Amino acid sequence: MPEETMTLQKRIASGKPVIIAEIAPPRSLDAEPIRSLAKKIAGKVHALGVSDNRDSIRMSAIAAASILYDEKVEPILHMATRDRNRIALLSDCIGAHALGIRNILCTSGTHQSLLPVEDAKNVFDYDATLLLRELVKNPVFINGFAHTGHPTLCLGAVASPIADPMELQLLRVEQKISAGANFLVTPPVFDLARFELWWKEVTARGLHKKTAFIAGIKVLTDAAEAAEYAKKRPIPMVPDALLSRLASKSAVSDVRREGIAIAKETIDRLSGIDGLRGFEIVCEDDLDAALAVLDGLKSQLG
Repeated sequence: MPEETMTLQKRIASGKPVIIAEIAPPRSLDAEPIRSLAKKIAGKVHALGVSDNRDSIRMSAIAAASILYDEKVEPILHMATRDRNRIALLSDCIGAHALGIRNILCTSGTHQSLLPVEDAKNVFDYDATLLLRELVKNPVFINGFAHTGHPTLCLGAVASPIADPMELQLLRVEQKISAGANFLVTPPVFDLARFELWWKEVTARGLHKKTAFIAGIKVLTDAAEAAEYAKKRPIPMVPDALLSRLASKSAVSDVRREGIAIAKETIDRLSGIDGLRGFEIVCEDDLDAALAVLDGLKSQLG
């Protein structure tokens, strides 16, 4: 997968819709689950994000992204600043580039107190914005630009419509864009009214014209797990009406079907928002359910 065929970077530059997905690497020593997943998702997305120990200790994101690359699925490597100082962060980014990985999403990471290893020490030498800035100006990547004639990295970050205060979150979005973010992905969207309020402020500042905003979509397929998820911090803001819809179904298959329907309804409503560039489907809990949602986005791939 040479640089000249980087799908995500070209897609963002084209102005066309962007469809990506996100996975969490397995909690095992076996690479086969990644290879199997790659075969199922190939051709359904422009790129596939790989989270970086967001909720537990898993296979390293670089290893998982490299396996996806070998399977001809373009990866987006998540880099959490929680666990590494600037030396390790930049070393990993250079190593990822050597492995053929060109898309990097810079994130601060979920605080370790919310993970099963809550006593682990954090680092936070850089935050996501500082990492973006460093990657944009780093001589290694600048030299690569001079050699190839085009940017060597496609850089992303996270934008939160749900965190308060909103004004501070918008300022952080502006900082990430200024630092060099080519795309911004939101956490999973459930509260559409809140998202639309946030988007009104995004467009009022003209931020949607400066980078590609991609809305996260998560399929809730289990009523009890959805209720537990809604209690987590940072708050995902799942409206009670959605939880009630899932809880109203008794059969497991009906709950799953309702969760897929909710995800599709969310996409349909967000698709009508001017300036939003695309969607990221989270594939962590139920891959087949996520694939069912992705099947509905086929028309936006070409």
